[in-house]
Amino acid sequence: MSKIEVDAIDKQSGSTLTLGGSGTAVTLACGATQTGFGRTGTVDWQTGSIKTSTFTAANGEGYFANTSGGAFTMNLPAGSAGAIVSVQDYNNTFDSNALTVAPNGSEKINSGAGSIALDSEGEGLTLVYIDGTVGWRSIQDSAFSDVGSNFIVATGGTITTSGNDKIHTFTGPGTFTVTTAAVCAANNVVSHLVIAGGGGGGSSDVAGGGGAGGYREVVSPSSPYSGSPLNGYPSAPNRVTVTATAFPITVGAGGAVSCTIGNTGSNSIFSTIISAGGGAGGKSSSSTPLLAGGSGGGTDFQGTTGGSGNTPPTSPAQGNPGGRGQATPPANGAGAGGGAGAVGGNGSGPVGGTGGAGATSSINGTPTARAGGGGGAGEGGGSGPGGAGGGGAGGTGPVSSGNGVAGTANTGGGGGGADSGQGAAGGSGIVIIRYKFQ
Repeated sequence: MSKIEVDAIDKQSGSTLTLGGSGTAVTLACGATQTGFGRTGTVDWQTGSIKTSTFTAANGEGYFANTSGGAFTMNLPAGSAGAIVSVQDYNNTFDSNALTVAPNGSEKINSGAGSIALDSEGEGLTLVYIDGTVGWRSIQDSAFSDVGSNFIVATGGTITTSGNDKIHTFTGPGTFTVTTAAVCAANNVVSHLVIAGGGGGGSSDVAGGGGAGGYREVVSPSSPYSGSPLNGYPSAPNRVTVTATAFPITVGAGGAVSCTIGNTGSNSIFSTIISAGGGAGGKSSSSTPLLAGGSGGGTDFQGTTGGSGNTPPTSPAQGNPGGRGQATPPANGAGAGGGAGAVGGNGSGPVGGTGGAGATSSINGTPTARAGGGGGAGEGGGSGPGGAGGGGAGGTGPVSSGNGVAGTANTGGGGGGADSGQGAAGGSGIVIIRYKFQ
């Protein structure tokens, strides 16, 4: 095969220079560059212009799209045969905020009309325009999860971001799967909030409110935020250090409605962390061991000792005791369920006790109170309000209409006790995991 080498060419208006012939190769000198020879099936990556909002792509260019601030759209250029465009998830956030790829006018993508969404973590896509029948054809579509192990990479639950942290929220059973652990051991200690289901309120005559589900939290220094006073870091039994494996998540149900003493809430579990279900709200003749739980249930109007909280014991305490009732015929008041942040209130005369307050954490990026106790029933004088953080209010007469109010779902709030009516169910629990991802 022959070769033509050119050292210098005089510029002449209107002249044409032909290099090589059929079957020959043209070699550029060391350090030389080429232009005008057409594309070779690749794109020029625009590394100096990271996209953070809706934009229109150009033929022959590749883009890095950063959706950490919110979802947006890449508009494709008008198609012409051989046109090529690429895009890549800049920092693994397409799973939280998708990038929409929109065709020009009525042009197609992969033979279909309309836009497509890139919603996998680390996804990259290359499109080539073929013709009016197929339109833009994807010749490469991949998800990138091998990130050099500087930070945790994980899936599971509902995923959101806050600053440099990712947050996985489980409102029901699921699996937190760590696909890549961080090289730095400290970054593998994850922040977490594990709240069990709240106890159900008691039914019938002036019954007690259900206790809140157990509340256990760790604020890791690698993913800091404003946590509750119940932050258990750095105690070893409270910490969870993740590895590249799957962690089954259990989210406890609230204690179900009952015709007598309430039902205890169910446990929530993440790794070695077990939060105990809230204690049941009391009814006549119920014993205090039946009322014990993460936070204890309140007694009916005849009870003298509320259910024990922090059962089984943890440090910091996962909950507080329930309140006791007060019999002052002809009108009586029942005790309220304990909350994560305070004991359940005692009944007083015809008024039920106030549910113990829950605890407030910003693990999900917003200060949120959870695990409030259920209010106690009052006999005609007034129901006890539920504790801040999802506790349901107690009921009050007249006869057969004093039903309790259910604890709020996914707060672990206790259900309200009833006065000659139906006690309410406890609220389901929640598990939230937070870690640094960039």
